[in-house]
Amino acid sequence: YFRMERLRLRHRRFDGGWSAAMDREVLVRPHAAAVLPYDPVHDAVVLIEQFRAAALVAGVDPWLLEIVAGVIEPGETPEAVVRREAVEEAGCTVTALEPIGRVLPSPGADAELIHLYCGRVDSMGIGGLHGLAGEHEDIRAFVLPFPAAFARVTEAPVTNANALIALQWLAFNRERLRRLWP
Repeated sequence: YFRMERLRLRHRRFDGGWSAAMDREVLVRPHAAAVLPYDPVHDAVVLIEQFRAAALVAGVDPWLLEIVAGVIEPGETPEAVVRREAVEEAGCTVTALEPIGRVLPSPGADAELIHLYCGRVDSMGIGGLHGLAGEHEDIRAFVLPFPAAFARVTEAPVTNANALIALQWLAFNRERLRRLWP
């Protein structure tokens, strides 16, 4: 599913010259897309929580608070991924999308590119357990008022970077989205 690539390369330096030849290893992973489901009417977000083995290996609590995300399959657009994953992971339907940006979570060693979005949803009745059994997903979805979600993620000792970025983006864009998505 993942592969490692060893590169031998040189690059142009800031002073205009060339660097010495160097070896670098890069983890190549499929690109992904993630969405923060936001209900502008109730000023609430849908978050999910699930077990992450990498967090366990890192020595932190493996149950992470996250936003909806998934791998972009061949022939699939990032927008289609977040719409599909919102239903699979949180039981919600995204009715509009606002791009947040694209991020490289760990560019020192990882080539994964994540497309981040904020998605308009109706949060009424959202919650419960979700995920695909075939992917061993055990996902809890829940709704929080934006201020509580922002506090919970920003005050956590360890958090999912996508959730942190998306909630900080929403903090700056909330009023605009509430006017855009009445």
